[in-house]
Amino acid sequence: MKRIATITTIVFLAAVLLAGPSFAADKEKRILFKVPVCFATVLPGLGTTITWVADRIEVASGGTMKMTVYEPGKLVAPFEILDAVSTGKTNAGYSTAGYWAGKIPASPFFTAVPFGPEAGEYMAWLWHGNGMKLYQEMYDSHGYNVKVLVLGVIAPETSGWYKEPVKSIEDYKGLRIRFFGFGGDTLSKLGASVSLIPGGEIFPALEKKAIDATEFSMPAIDERLGFYKVSKYNYYPGWHQQATVFELLINKDVWNGMSPRQQLVMELLCTAATADAYAMTEAIQPPVMKRNVDERGVTNMYWSDDMLAHFKKAWEEVAAEQASKDAFFKKVWDDLSAFREQYKLWLTYGFLPRPKPPK
Repeated sequence: MKRIATITTIVFLAAVLLAGPSFAADKEKRILFKVPVCFATVLPGLGTTITWVADRIEVASGGTMKMTVYEPGKLVAPFEILDAVSTGKTNAGYSTAGYWAGKIPASPFFTAVPFGPEAGEYMAWLWHGNGMKLYQEMYDSHGYNVKVLVLGVIAPETSGWYKEPVKSIEDYKGLRIRFFGFGGDTLSKLGASVSLIPGGEIFPALEKKAIDATEFSMPAIDERLGFYKVSKYNYYPGWHQQATVFELLINKDVWNGMSPRQQLVMELLCTAATADAYAMTEAIQPPVMKRNVDERGVTNMYWSDDMLAHFKKAWEEVAAEQASKDAFFKKVWDDLSAFREQYKLWLTYGFLPRPKPPK
């Protein structure tokens, strides 16, 4: 995947350079994208993907586009990015759609789905199924003046850091846990008290015992946030997020004012950055997992089949309930489910079985 991203970028940049700088200077407006982000740019995959684009966009566009990235809260608060881009307060923003669940119930479908597609299948649905059409329709139909592009997909997450082992599904009753998106809805169904705390606030909440457990992301990202210092049981697999998708939002008036060439530059950079993010996040997890065990006293735990069955049943109940209440939720769920049913034949025959961890 990383080689693909590199080749894509090289070929594209060569084409841009052959087009000549005079064309860009004469025909295109110069644009400075001011991009607030939801995630600190030191976090691999979550934050580094937008800087990957920012570092390349000026050269790729022949000098007609530049990008300044603002750390979380420096220009716009993370949970306000969608509104800020839509109203033109800022001309672009980097986030993940699931953060808008309070406004758009279906939005987490475009971030992560419990027991749902891994990265390859996700990209297949988004780019070669109806995913991107529905993604843009979601914002249009809810009155947001934004153009959405996929910018980043990362490897599976863990399903949480716990101070004590989870012995049964009953342990979730009353458990105070930070959990994201549809996974959080699922645990709420099982009796947990779920909150969605921004990444930078999670460790203090764990340390002060405001929450009992948390999930956030992959081992290499969770390491940066220090969860291993206060919670010693790290659970796998991330049944709630087998892949996570991120988005670049551009104010639609700004997007429509860009030249076709500038739009193509942005689309290709986002595609290449997405491939690079996936390859990089796949590569960096094992050393962190080993370090957690060998140096920090962490135990890597793997859910039993019985626990996974409980999680899946609760998620399916949540999805059915939401689909009965929200027409657009149902539309996306039905489309994704149909795509996955068709994909299942390839999934069943095309891949080797994966070994489970030793007991």
